[in-house]
Amino acid sequence: MKHWLFLGVAIVGEVIATSALKASEGFSRLVPSVVVVAGYIVAFYFLSLTLRHISVGVAYAIWSGLGVVLIALIAWLLYGQKLDLAAMIGMALIVAGVLVMNLFSKVNAH
Repeated sequence: MKHWLFLGVAIVGEVIATSALKASEGFSRLVPSVVVVAGYIVAFYFLSLTLRHISVGVAYAIWSGLGVVLIALIAWLLYGQKLDLAAMIGMALIVAGVLVMNLFSKVNAH
């Protein structure tokens, strides 16, 4: 069960790193740049632990589905970036796809 926690940590690390990319201003600012590198190290380490128990396709679907929603939320809160209706519908479809995979697919049973 801790593999789900590992996936959560990986997602949070990736979201933090991706969000810090804008603040790094092309890696010209030290602290945000360090956050980017450290966040990706944490993300990929914990993703590698996750992949011992969850298939790559399922893990990546969850990673991308939750990641895109969280990054969009952070971009809105920190940087004032807004989404139009089409973007919100697209994100909802991604989340719906992740839910369908996890609730109805047998792919992850290994």
